[in-house]
Formats: sequence, structure tokens, C-alpha cells
Amino acid sequence: MTRNITRRAALALPMLAAARGTLAQQPFPNRPVTVIVPFPPGGATDLVARPLGAALQRVWNQSVVLQNRGGAGGSIGMAAAAMARPDGYTGLIAHVAYSSIPAADALFGRAPSFDRAALAPVSLLTADPQVMVVKADAPWRSWLDLVADAKRRRPGDIAYGSSGPYSAVHLPFEMLAQAGEFQLNHVPYSGGGPAITAVLGGQVAMTASTPSVVAPYIRSGEMRALVQTGARRVALLPDLPTAIELGFRGVEFYLWVGFFTQATVEADIQRRLREGISAATQEPEMRRQLETTGMEIDLRQGDAFQAFLDADRQRVEAAIQRIGKVE
Repeated sequence: MTRNITRRAALALPMLAAARGTLAQQPFPNRPVTVIVPFPPGGATDLVARPLGAALQRVWNQSVVLQNRGGAGGSIGMAAAAMARPDGYTGLIAHVAYSSIPAADALFGRAPSFDRAALAPVSLLTADPQVMVVKADAPWRSWLDLVADAKRRRPGDIAYGSSGPYSAVHLPFEMLAQAGEFQLNHVPYSGGGPAITAVLGGQVAMTASTPSVVAPYIRSGEMRALVQTGARRVALLPDLPTAIELGFRGVEFYLWVGFFTQATVEADIQRRLREGISAATQEPEMRRQLETTGMEIDLRQGDAFQAFLDADRQRVEAAIQRIGKVE
């Protein structure tokens, strides 16, 4: 009896191996893919995620379901993605909060809000600088005018509105102030939209956002742009200098958007994710939708995306250390 069982098991081994081989050769994805967007609808991540999801559906011929899971500055959605089953079927669209939240947690001695090591970078999608804007009737014609005025006044006389402590508005303003050796008054709001409203209403002097967000206000004559935080000028505002051009060499900051998966996802699946995203970013409809908003694709994958993240993390961590604890 034992010999017969052993014999049957031996005969079954080739069949099991063949079945495993068939499963391994199945195309990816062969069922719907979920992409977590860790912020409410309407923000920068959402503006990239929606056309990307539609393009991936066309490339993969599979449903791509976007889940907006906002809260705690993005950490709730990022934590959910980090803990998802590592099979490649749960992606994450993240931005600079991927760098800033762990740095803020460390500053306050808190337990990490999410496990950054559990996430693998797949593709950088966009990397937009922040544009510092004032109301059109503000007295400053350039960023250097504002810096000179800030140094003449009492420290903190000039206020700017941000989307919250350690946010993508707070950090670059403090980077500029530190590099220029002057002080500004930080006024946090519940989001970027309310901060823009506060500038237009005269409650604060300045705020910042991406070129695609502020360009309509600049074109309409409601706002004036003073400087931007990228390494090079942007097509949407070609006459606007970078902080680096003006001598603020340590100031480089981006509101970037990238795609992540779980760190333990098989290398072959990660490769297929990169290939799918690369094909999606070439889709005419996705490019058209991003161009409509003024955003530019900045596709970087593999070592190039990791190098970008490493540099971003260093800049953000240094800025948060300089700012210190903000309750």
C-alpha cells in the first residue's frame, strides 16, 4: 500500500511542476488591480492617478480600481499599502509625504506611521517644483525684493500660508528662509486651497503650489510668481527663475508623485509593473490629460527613481531638523 502511494506521488510530481509552471507563465495582471491614493480626491496625487489608472486599464486590459484613503497627512493610505498582500495587485500613488512623515515621526520620537521599508519604488511619474506666489498688488516685484524687505523688518513680519506643518508648502518656504537668513511667519491652513484663498483675501502675504495650480491665477492677473524651487525652469512659467539661479543653491524641492508596490513583490512582477506604467505614460490620452492640467511626465524607474528618492529624503529630513518641533 505504501509503495502504491509513493508511486502515485512520484507520478504526480511532474503534473504539479507543470501546473506551477503554467501559473508562473500567466500574464500579469490577470485580475483587477487596486491602486491606493492616500489623499482625498482633487489633489496632485489624484490628478496623476486618474489618467494613469485609465491608461493602465487600456495597456493591461484589466480593471484598475482607485481607492482614495486619506487621513493623517497620507500615512493611513501608505500604511494600508505597505501591509497589503505582496502580489503586485495593490499599488500606491504617493508623494513627498513618503519622505516627510517618517522624518517628522523621528523628530517627535513617535512610532513610525507606516513602514517605508515595506514599500518598493516602481516609477516616478511627475516632479513639480513649488511656485511662491503673492497677490498681484503686493509690493514685491521679485523674490530678492521680498528677501531684502524681510531683512529690514522685524523677524516674522511677513506671513505665508501653508497646507499644514511639514507640508509641501511649509518645507520649501523654510528652506528658502534658512538659505536667505531671514524669518517668515508660518500660518498653517487645512489645505493648499484655503491658503490660496487667504493670499487673495489679504490674510497672508504668500503661499506656494505647483505650476499647474497657480498658472491660472498668474494669467488672470490675480497673483504674481516670485520664484520656484526646481533645478530648472518649467515650460508653463518659462520666465520664472529658480531659487538656485538666484543664489539659493541649497534650495531644491518637488511635489513629486510616484508609484509604489510592496517590497517583497517578486522581481518579475515589479518589472511588469514598470513596463506597464512606462507604456501607460506613452498613451496619448494620458499625456493629453496631464498637459491640460499643466503637469509634465517625468518618468524615472529603477535606480533613477531610487536616486531621486534618496536625494529627496536627505533634503526633507534636513529641512525638518532645522524647523524643529511644530505642534
